[in-house]
Amino acid sequence: MKCIIIDDEPLAIDVLMEYCQKLDFIELEDTFTNSLEAISVIKEKKIDLIFCDIEMPQMNGIDFINSLDNIPLFIFTTAYSQYAVEGFNLNAIDYLVKPIPYNRFIKAISRAKEILAYRKSPTKLNDNVFPSYGDSNTANPGYIFVKAEYESVKINLDDIEYIQGLKDYLKIHVKNTNKAILTLMSFKEILDKLPTNQFVRVHKSFVVNISCIKTVQRNRIVINDMRIPIGESYKSSFFSNLGL
Repeated sequence: MKCIIIDDEPLAIDVLMEYCQKLDFIELEDTFTNSLEAISVIKEKKIDLIFCDIEMPQMNGIDFINSLDNIPLFIFTTAYSQYAVEGFNLNAIDYLVKPIPYNRFIKAISRAKEILAYRKSPTKLNDNVFPSYGDSNTANPGYIFVKAEYESVKINLDDIEYIQGLKDYLKIHVKNTNKAILTLMSFKEILDKLPTNQFVRVHKSFVVNISCIKTVQRNRIVINDMRIPIGESYKSSFFSNLGL
């Protein structure tokens, strides 16, 4: 994995360099204290991952990432947590707050490695399937990533029981846990990630995993003792999909 570090603080660069040197799958190509100097290296060496500070002179990290034509994977590193939401809206792999603990670095770099491996997989039919944009019905790895709070969470498709819409958010209910995963997404975005032979929308506020359905009644579905309504406009297609 070819990486670069962009940070106007030399000590912050030293910490990340030390972390990178401990992992044999990271190839640290260069470091920069000025983001503009990194542009040519990103283009010429086909960088896989950028560690990028946010508060920097001339151009901050968010504006820099937005300025790139072909954006590599990137992880924001900063002393300021207030940029987290904006960072994840740009599809950052992770958002590391300084001083960065080694275990958080490992978690972030492992996520980047997994995403990069999937993108380069010869069995993948569409480069945009993973992690957050594309049509997973064409090539689905059996899991998805969604952004929840300040990290991207991996969810196995078979563990999803149903998804409930709450205004601008979705609550993803998974097996064997009492806490749903809350993510800022639309139903269209989540449905683009899910295989149509396994997940179906049954109501304006619900998508269900067919394999988790316990019973089907005239106007509702029961999943793990949760009674989910079947909307009138979805009823015909839903029963048709089940062969009922």
